[in-house]
Amino acid sequence: QVQLVESGGDLVQPGGSLRLSCAVSGSIFSINQMRWYRQAPGNQRELVATITTGGTTNYAEYAKGRFTISRDNAKTNTGNQKTNSLKPEDTAVYYCNAGVVDTHGGGYNYWGQGTKVTVSA
Repeated sequence: QVQLVESGGDLVQPGGSLRLSCAVSGSIFSINQMRWYRQAPGNQRELVATITTGGTTNYAEYAKGRFTISRDNAKTNTGNQKTNSLKPEDTAVYYCNAGVVDTHGGGYNYWGQGTKVTVSA
């Protein structure tokens, strides 16, 4: 079994920064593409950014310049998202998503439970 657990969500003032983490654990053989999504109150879930196994990143237009994602495959199987210059419209629950091949050879798409980010003065 594979689990994804996000952490780092908090109440932040506008203009502040925040770092979110996504820890992947369990019977992991390999982790393919990792993705960050967010869902603001009353809105649909939207893609923030993706990162391949090799570290190639792709950002939604609104995320370019303020969001940075990374991953550590070698040691911790962790994905990270750093956001600078936070705005009230960044308030959302942020989710991690990853394609994982488990030790039994099965490949599945997993979601974390989400971590809440609130940007407010």
